[in-house]
Amino acid sequence: MQLNHYLNFQGQAEQAFNFYKSVFGGEFAMLSRYSDMPPHDGVTLSEAQKNLVLHVSLPINEYTVLMASDVIDQFCTPNSVFTQGNNHYIAINLEKDEQEKAKQLFDALSVNGKIEMPLEKRSGALYTVLLLINLVSNGWLTAS
Repeated sequence: MQLNHYLNFQGQAEQAFNFYKSVFGGEFAMLSRYSDMPPHDGVTLSEAQKNLVLHVSLPINEYTVLMASDVIDQFCTPNSVFTQGNNHYIAINLEKDEQEKAKQLFDALSVNGKIEMPLEKRSGALYTVLLLINLVSNGWLTAS
């Protein structure tokens, strides 16, 4: 099991991750832009949006990967629109033989939260439990 942090930005993901890379060292394991994404029906992106970060990951050590994306409202559900204070998620990556454990963690951790992304198999052989819970609405963080 691996616990990772996922951050959302409004156009600053690349700048932030270049800073994190200068602090932690290493190289990006992945850096994709919205322009790399296949076309979606009914979605038109501006040239500026096409250059935004769709996904970036920076391995910190063998146990931790810092990940992020720039949020584009067209791809957000009503529960996942970017709000300052709810832009940090935790991803728990589990091996393919830990599918039942992934379901148990997801069910337990989503109680009283807003599920923004259902539990499903992600890339490769990993299952990822994304704790997409608005911490402010749960009272765990205070909005300022």
